[in-house]
Amino acid sequence: MKPPKAISAISRRQFLTVVSAGAASAALPSFSAHAAYEPGKFRIGYQKAASTLVLAKANGSLEARLKPLGVEVTWAEFAAGPQLLEALNVGAIDFGYVGEAPPVFAQAAGADFVYSAYEVPTPLAEGVVVPNNSPVKTVADLRGKRVAFNKGSDVHWFLVALLRKHGLDYGDVSPVFLAPADARAALERGSVDAWAIWDPFLTAVLDQSPVRLLANAEGAADHHQFFLSQRAFAEKRADVIKATLDTLGQTGQQIRGDYAAAAAQLAPIQGLDAKIIEKGLRHYAHVYKPVSPSVLAAQQRIADTFLQLKLIPRQIRVADATLHQPVA
Repeated sequence: MKPPKAISAISRRQFLTVVSAGAASAALPSFSAHAAYEPGKFRIGYQKAASTLVLAKANGSLEARLKPLGVEVTWAEFAAGPQLLEALNVGAIDFGYVGEAPPVFAQAAGADFVYSAYEVPTPLAEGVVVPNNSPVKTVADLRGKRVAFNKGSDVHWFLVALLRKHGLDYGDVSPVFLAPADARAALERGSVDAWAIWDPFLTAVLDQSPVRLLANAEGAADHHQFFLSQRAFAEKRADVIKATLDTLGQTGQQIRGDYAAAAAQLAPIQGLDAKIIEKGLRHYAHVYKPVSPSVLAAQQRIADTFLQLKLIPRQIRVADATLHQPVA
């Protein structure tokens, strides 16, 4: 199976249908054409919750590392993984960081990217919360309940896997597709029964609202995070990708070396109390490795499950989204 070629107008519409319809109140960026490869530019997409990238941006470490390679770094912020993948899909960015599910949805829609690295599993960094006074005491009690989450994000897979672990199917709950801020508001006013969410939003709502953790992803989903690259850029500027991953690995070490200092630097950027950010940071590994066959196999299981549930329109081979056969 050969990797897909240029993204057509039909596949772009399909992409938006698969990962975006009803997914969030925040509008998707509008990109009308596939941008040409520019060897002297490196366009990075990030989410405000992606702490390693946010710190690297704040420190200017990537700009300093890549300047000798003749590369100018630019940044674009996105509300969540599906929106970031839409930008990668049409060539508006070259590199980004997302969870497990967005790449599966994007590849099924024809997006041409490659997995460049992954973060070791962080199952404590996502969970399902319910109000303190909710009659829902176990995951099995979610049957027939309204569960809010960001459609196409990593929690989409987490919810599917969690329900299966507890003997339920995805069809046993009523999904309510909302962006994080809207989902939290809906939970607090009683419009939904539960919310599946990732850190630092998870830690924030547990600290600030009368809610409790029903379950995290431990034993249900790996919660891998991935650095993805536009295929053309990864093929032609492997030196930039390598230097970027090396620098981000050093930033991860910086975080692990002093969580409190990292949280203090992130607080004004992420708009949360430093103590909340520090708790959330401790739920992530901040350790990045080359993609391995076992990680690709885990992604393939997600893709196969999504196909069974008719969440994606066609079968995909996850290993096609790599430049070379990964080493075990």
